[in-house]
Amino acid sequence: MLPWRMDLTSRAAPPPAPRFHPRLWVAAAGLLLVPAAAMLVTREVDWGPGDFAMAAALLAGLCLGVEAALRWLGTPLSRIAGVGLAVIVFLAVWAELAVGIFD
Repeated sequence: MLPWRMDLTSRAAPPPAPRFHPRLWVAAAGLLLVPAAAMLVTREVDWGPGDFAMAAALLAGLCLGVEAALRWLGTPLSRIAGVGLAVIVFLAVWAELAVGIFD
């Protein structure tokens, strides 16, 4: 058989397994340790359980947005744009919750 002709009995390779970026999630969890450590050192940082829960939800949303952009967008430029959009949305929600910039 010629190399450029496809054999109809051959099977296509299975699709690649979904890619997971554990370093991204570990970095997000590490960011939650910063205010926890600061609370041990200074009284200026006074977070409650709700603050940690909201920060965890925001960081999880950011990580999910980055994972989605890297998984579903095909070209490198669109992936960069998708990750940038996820970061901009994260920062806008964070700023709104912190100081209410959109009021």
